[in-house]
This record gives sequence, C-alpha cells and structure tokens, in this order.
Amino acid sequence: MATYLYKLGRFAFRRRGLVALLWVVLLGIAGAAAAGAPTATATSFSIPGTEAQKAFDLLEDRFPGAKADGATARVVFKAPGNEKITDPENKADINRVVGDLKSGSDQVARVADPFTAKAVSKDGSTAYVSVSYDVSSMELTDDTRTALEKTGEKARDSGMTVEIGGDALTAVPKTGSGEVIGVAVAAVVLVITFGSLVAAGLPLLTALIGVGIGVSAITALASVLDLGSTTSILAMMIGLAVGIDYALFVLSRYRAELAEGRAREEAAGRAVGTAGSAVVFAGLTVIIALVGLAVVNIPMLTKMGVAAAGTVAIAVLVALTLVPALMGFAGKRVLGRKARKAAAEESPDGGGKENAGTRWARFVQRRPVAVLLAGVIGLGVIAVPATSLELGLPDDGSQPTSTTQRKAYDLLSDGFGPGFNGPLMLAVDAQGSDDPQSAVNRTVREISRLDGVAASTPPKFNKAGDTAMVTVVPDSEPSSARTEELVHSIRDTGADLRTDTGAHVLVTGTTAMNIDVSQKLNDALLPYLALVVGLAFLLLMVVFRSVLVPLKAALGFLLSVVAALGAVVAVFQWGWLGGPFGVEETGPVMSMMPIFMVGVVFGLAMDYEVFLVTRMREAYVHGEPAREAVVTGFRHGARVVTAAAVIMIAVFAGFIGSSEAMVKMIGFGLAVAVVFDAFVVRMTLVPAVLSLLGKRAWWLPRWLARVLPDVDIEGDKLRDAGPGAAVPAQLAEPDADRDPRVTTGS
Repeated sequence: MATYLYKLGRFAFRRRGLVALLWVVLLGIAGAAAAGAPTATATSFSIPGTEAQKAFDLLEDRFPGAKADGATARVVFKAPGNEKITDPENKADINRVVGDLKSGSDQVARVADPFTAKAVSKDGSTAYVSVSYDVSSMELTDDTRTALEKTGEKARDSGMTVEIGGDALTAVPKTGSGEVIGVAVAAVVLVITFGSLVAAGLPLLTALIGVGIGVSAITALASVLDLGSTTSILAMMIGLAVGIDYALFVLSRYRAELAEGRAREEAAGRAVGTAGSAVVFAGLTVIIALVGLAVVNIPMLTKMGVAAAGTVAIAVLVALTLVPALMGFAGKRVLGRKARKAAAEESPDGGGKENAGTRWARFVQRRPVAVLLAGVIGLGVIAVPATSLELGLPDDGSQPTSTTQRKAYDLLSDGFGPGFNGPLMLAVDAQGSDDPQSAVNRTVREISRLDGVAASTPPKFNKAGDTAMVTVVPDSEPSSARTEELVHSIRDTGADLRTDTGAHVLVTGTTAMNIDVSQKLNDALLPYLALVVGLAFLLLMVVFRSVLVPLKAALGFLLSVVAALGAVVAVFQWGWLGGPFGVEETGPVMSMMPIFMVGVVFGLAMDYEVFLVTRMREAYVHGEPAREAVVTGFRHGARVVTAAAVIMIAVFAGFIGSSEAMVKMIGFGLAVAVVFDAFVVRMTLVPAVLSLLGKRAWWLPRWLARVLPDVDIEGDKLRDAGPGAAVPAQLAEPDADRDPRVTTGS
C-alpha cells in the first residue's frame, strides 16, 4: 500500500494545480446541487419489526387519511386566579382560539373543542385544545408553526396562561456558534503545534472543503433519501474532526521528511506513503463503525451512519490528494522558524534534547504497573454511574423549564395527571372475530381495569367496523418505569384475550414507540459490538501484524466508552455539573446514545491507536528494541496525537451549545470519550502495556503471518540509507515526470 500511496502523493504534489482544481470543481458541483435541491420536508422514523410500528401501519391501512403518525399539538389554558375555564368570557376566548387554529393552516386535519372532547380538568382550572395535522412534525412548514405560535401569543391577551406542547413545535436543531468556536480552538492548536500560519491553515482549509462537499451532498440528497437535519449535523461534526486530524498527520510527516533533508516532492510522496497508510486504515475503522449501525435496523440511524461514513471517506481522499497538492503550493512556508529547530530535534538522526513525548514515555516505562493501575481504576470510577443508566427518548418533559413546551407539559400534569403527556394509542384488530364490536368492547373493558390506567376513551371504529382506535391514559409520566410496565401489561392482557375474542391488540403512540426503540437498541448492542470490534480487530491485525496489540486496543476502547457513558449519566441524568454544560433538565439518556457512542468512539479511538502505534511498529520493524520503539513512537507521534485529540475535543465540544438535546448529548459524550481514550488509554495505558509486553506485543503465529496480507503500513519499501539515497526503481516515476530537485545516488 505504501508504494501506491507514495506514487499518489508525488503525483498530487507535482500536478497540484489539476488536483486542487478538481476538488474545487467537486465543491462547486456539490454546492450547486444542494442549492438547487428541494427542501427536505420529511424525516420518517420507522422501527421495522416493533409492535408500535405494526400498529401505526395497521391504522394507516384501516383508517385511511387518519394520519395516526401525524404531528400533534396541545394548546393548554389555565384560568387566572379563582376563575374557571368554563366561565363565559374564558370559554368564548377558547372558542375563538379553536377557530383560529382551524383556519391557521391547510395542514391542520382536525381541532378538538375541549368542551365537547371532555378536555377540561375536574377543578375547572385547566383545559387543552388538541390539534392534529395531516403530516409528520418534520413535514410541517414554517408558516404552520408560526401560525400555531402566533395563535398562542394572541390567546395570552385574554389574561389566561396559554402554553403549547407537542411535536408540532419540533424544528430543525440550531447549533449556534459552538462549532465555530471549536474550529477557532483548532486553529490556535494548529498554530502552536506547527509554528506557522500557513501550516496551521492547511488542515483547516482541507477539512472545510471535505465537509463542504459531504454536507452539500447530504443536503442535495436529503429529499430523495429522506435524510433528517441531524444527519448533516453528525456528518459535519465527525467530518470536521477527522478531516483536520488526517491532514494534520500527513502534514506533520511531510515536515519531518523535509527536516531529514529530502526534496519537497519526495517528502510529500513519503508522507502520503507512510502517514497516508495510517490515514487509510484509521478511516476504514471509522467507516466500519458507522456503516455497522445498519445492524440495528432503524432506518434513521442507518442513514446517519452511512452519511457520516461518506464524509469520512471524503476526508481520507482529501488527505491523500488535496493535502499534498496544497503542500506543493505552500512551499517552505509550511515550516516556521521555530518549527525548523523543533523538527531537527525530533528527527531520528537529529539527536537533540528529549521532547515531552519522549520524557512521558520513559516515565511510564519506569512505573508501568502503577500507571496501568491508576488509569484503569480512574476510568473504572468514572464509569460507575453507567450502572444506573436509564434510557429513553426526549419528550417535552426533558425540555428546559423556560420553554413553552415544558410549561405546557407541567400544566397538563398539574391539571389532568402526568399520564396525559404521554397517552397510549391502542389499535384493536377484530377482523378475525365473529363479533368485532363485542370483541373490541370486552378488550377495552379488561384493559381499563389494569393497574396504572388513569382513563380510556370509547373505541372509535373504522368504516368496516372491524378495527378500533382507543386512547389509554397512564397514571404516571411517559418516561417512568411504571408506564413501561403498563405497556407490557396491556400487551400481555391483549395476548390472553385474543384466544377468546379473536381481537389482536397493538400498543403504539410516542411513549410505546420510545419503549420499543430502547428495547431494540439494547437487543442490538451486543451483536453490533461483536461485528464492529471483530472487523476492526481483523483490520488492525493486518495493520500491526500482531494479535495482542489489536486486543489491547479493543479492551482499551471498551474501558473509555463505558467511562464516557458514566460521565453522560452523571451530567444529563443525575445533573452533576449540569449548569456549565447547559443542562437545565435531567432525564433519561437518549436510547440510541450507547450504541451510537460505541460506533463513533470506536472508530475515532482507533485513529489514535493507528497513528501512534504505527510509528512504534515502524521503529520495531526497522531494528529497534521493543521498549525503545515505544519511546521512538512517542518522540515522533505524541505531540501530533495530542494536538489532534485537542482539536477533536474542541470540535465536538462546540456542539454542546446546540439547542437540540440529542446533539448536545452527542457532542458532550464524544468530547469526553476522546479525552478518556486519547489521553488516558492511548497516551498512558498503551505505553504501559506495550512496555510490560516487550517484544511479545508483536507476536503473530507463523500460520497467521502467512495468511494475512502484508500492507507495509510502516513504509519499509520506502526506506533508504539517507536523504540522498536513490529512490527504489519500482517506485520511480518516468524521467519526464520527475521533479529535477529530487536527488538520486549511485
């Protein structure tokens, strides 16, 4: 592989104008396609195989036009002081609001009058108007949302407290200026690392070009492929992080090759041949982890993973082609005055004083057992909160207390009971019953008697009279364990009654959907973990030609991801340090968070493993003792890996400022996971373990060595006797294409 990438790097450097033009054209095409693409209005959230999804599909079939999965809103009214909602003046104001809601948008399917729908609390202080829409919340237009909000604002002039809840107010999440701050921090880190504004700007420029192409492509295809807004945010988050990191490693190796006295084109070829090989395999691990999310069989999650993987693939191609091309344009400006001296000190032949990476590696080697125990115990303590992990999907109860959705949620809980915020919808299929109406009525009576049921509505039959919709209101809040138990009780009772009545009961609704999502994700976690870790283990065996190094990498990842989950639980579920991170309301951790973190963090963790350990492997293969090879790897890689980790942390942390709870939680989780994995696992536990193992770390059975392909990631075929040595004949380009500045020896 190093051979082909070496040629690619030299070609990109030599034909830099053509390569840069091609990438600019790609960016222009993607941008034009995104600008001309229709707005993505739909974001379907289906969960194939779950009972909640089957119920939605059944209702869609038996109640055509009912839009059981359409957006909903609840306009909640509370009378001032000792007044009643039923007082003539208040009643007249509410009736006017009902009329305004009906005429506010052509997407409104129906508006329920609270006085005829029995939506007035027993004490007469609270009432709510239910609004149903023909389309899902993601398909609602801005005009429809604006009309809903203006109706609520106008209603407040009556003196009543008026708040609006429901998924109709769900809008495209806004990330604010957080990601801009992340990029700014990355720029500062790059300037400090390279000591050159040109060198610092190059990774940022290439990463932005790669992300621009990736996100533009997602935007262009969003309507066709039904991609949600969170998909592009995730792609931007991961694309920026890996794009900067991959360019950083190639550029750093290029500077090191220049410091050894090689001509610029030769240095570019070698940088892409060695660091580029690491980039390819690091990118493959990220892509495997992201594409592997398809195992969960939740279309939205699959699309997010594939889209983000595409952005990572673009970042790899950018690092292998556009980066060496821009290095050609930059000339010697990639080296600042101080960087020349630093490069000489870090050169294998340059001697000089020990750098921080070397000193840290020797410190760990002097106390490997103590360092290993400290790291493992420290992460273990941080992971303890993960044992109390509660999963769920965000609802209005998890919104900040300042939002109208949360205020409406609290008003409904106070006036009607917490279960009114998460009613269950029952689809009773009596098509196989001799007397459908009697079967449905008996089923509803039995379910209404269950513990945990606060109220139920009379069944609403379809035209054929063989299927009914029933709303059941729990006496507990939507995210509580008691509500989950009620859902299971209804399903068990329905199964028992089916033999006698012939009616099949299916439970759906947002609450039931959340429960089914959590269960499906839990069931998929172990198979997904086995698939991703197994494939990456094989990939790392090919890279490092070792059994123990990939095993150590996988175990270290598991430790860091569990610790990161513990931190997420402590902040978002328990509320520790919630203020600084903008967590106004605690609640269950997003149900897809564990499996999502496993996928993304595993791929990113392997980045550092590949970049850092590759230099150790290179030194070991070229004759250094195993323990000294660890020090050499840190002398070359510690500073750059540290900079890469800080950049990635800054980019992810920038998304903590998002208004969307899911994006905020993902940004925090990924940021702390990189902290744990880069600085505790890779920079601390890895040298400790490798020092204890010695040359046994690179053990590989002979039969396996014959089977595994030799990809030459350490660039052994590119190694020569010195800066002026001849380029191997099989690597040399035709004379007409060669840069005359590349010297050859005899």
